[in-house]
Amino acid sequence: MFFKKYGDIVVSIFFLILSTALIIAAKMLPKSKVMDIGPDFMPLVIGGVTFILAAILLFLSVKNFKMNTAGIDPASIEACDYKRVLMSALLVLIYVFVLKPVGFIISTLVYLPLQMMVLAPDEKRTKKELIKLIIIDVIFTLVVFILFRYGFKIVLPEGIFSIKL
Repeated sequence: MFFKKYGDIVVSIFFLILSTALIIAAKMLPKSKVMDIGPDFMPLVIGGVTFILAAILLFLSVKNFKMNTAGIDPASIEACDYKRVLMSALLVLIYVFVLKPVGFIISTLVYLPLQMMVLAPDEKRTKKELIKLIIIDVIFTLVVFILFRYGFKIVLPEGIFSIKL
C-alpha cells in the first residue's frame, strides 16, 4: 500500500540520488587529450537528463498527491504486473551480457522488439504491431550506430562481425 500511494515520489527521489551520483562519478573521469568531448560527456548528459526528469516527476507527484489525497480509493489502484517487470529486467541482463560478444547491431536488433513486446499492452501484440516495432527497431539501431560511429567517433562493440558503414 505504501508504494502504491507514494511510489512516484520514492522513485523520483531514488533517480535524483542516482543521477547525482552519476554526475559526480562522471566528473571524476579523466579528461580527453585528443578531443573536446571526453569519456565524461555521455554520462554527464544521461545524468543531467535523468536528474531533470526525476525533478519533474517529483514536482508533479507532490502536486498531484496534494490534490488527490482525500479522494484515493485503495481498491482503484491497479496491481503491479510483476511478470512484465521481471521479464523486462531479464531481457536487460541478457542484453548487457550478450552485447560485447555478439555486437551492438545484432544484440540490439534482437533485444528491442522483444522488450517492446513485453512492455506493449496485450491488445497491441498483433502481427501488424510487430512489423511496426521491427521497422522502428531497424531504423533506431542504424541511427544510433551511425551517430556513435561518425558523430561521436565512438566505436560500439562489433562482436562476431564488423560492419563498415
